[in-house]
Amino acid sequence: MTDTPAQAIVPFTGDALTQARTFTGLSDEALRVRAVTAARDKSFDDLWALTLAYLATETSGGVKTSPHTLRAYRKGVQVLTEHARDHAWNLLHPGRREPGMFVATLSASGLKPATVQARVAAASALYRALRWAGATDADPFTDVKRPKDRTKGIVKNPPYRADFVQAMLAHADAQERVLLLLLAHAGLRIAEALAVSWADVDLERRRLLVAHGKGDKARRVPLSAMLREALTALQHEHDPAGTRSERVLHLKAYSSAYERLQKLALKCGREHEFRGFHAGRKYAGTQLYAATKDFTRVAGFLGHEQVDTTRRYVELPEDDLDDIVEGFR
Repeated sequence: MTDTPAQAIVPFTGDALTQARTFTGLSDEALRVRAVTAARDKSFDDLWALTLAYLATETSGGVKTSPHTLRAYRKGVQVLTEHARDHAWNLLHPGRREPGMFVATLSASGLKPATVQARVAAASALYRALRWAGATDADPFTDVKRPKDRTKGIVKNPPYRADFVQAMLAHADAQERVLLLLLAHAGLRIAEALAVSWADVDLERRRLLVAHGKGDKARRVPLSAMLREALTALQHEHDPAGTRSERVLHLKAYSSAYERLQKLALKCGREHEFRGFHAGRKYAGTQLYAATKDFTRVAGFLGHEQVDTTRRYVELPEDDLDDIVEGFR
């Protein structure tokens, strides 16, 4: 079968909803033909466009799936496409042992278990998209064993230490100070922090509305005295007339925020301690648990549906049972 230019899948250039419409408007047969052709040619651009359309219309996150998740899925689809091309896979009818070999190859390349799991999740999403398009019935990763990381996340990436947070704050400008405190005091995810608008900030009631958290769930979090002070200073510095422009932070992209804090850590002479954004969120969760001893309250604060997730965000002191055990009879 030979595609004409009009039949080729157009790579994604607009928003997720626009992309989805390029597929949902097709007849069932036209969609199937496009998906079959993309799989046959092992065309990454076309397979990713199909997967993105599926994610936008057929998943709970829909068009509001986070950019971070989309980046991870895109990389995973790319890795699978390259592997299929290099190893002569038939994507629509993969051999029974091929998916296991794919996972083994990823592990043998030195990738961490969590990264391998993310790659397999993306591959599974691609096959859900192919089934959605009617191109195949294959579900090759259902029974594939995935490597497990026996080291707890809180050990691999613990919360920032208080002295590091204080050093960063001491060298931060107004924007950086607010960003740090939204992570380390308000416990926000980076996407939530970058999306905060002045309309979400209630300094009088000491509350912040997270309007669109993960899964598009809203929640309110308390504002610490330091964060209120930083927000007030930032507002006076960048909005002296009180016009309250929409976004609190001028930073818009994940990469820009990462680079900004990385340079700040370098300025402090502590660049080796900078580990991204999540360690700041864990810092907030750990501080709150130390004060409340209540995982349920911490889960609500961090926006977790499951308390088990919250347990991975809280570092417990190694000696927290010493006094209790000391009094055993």
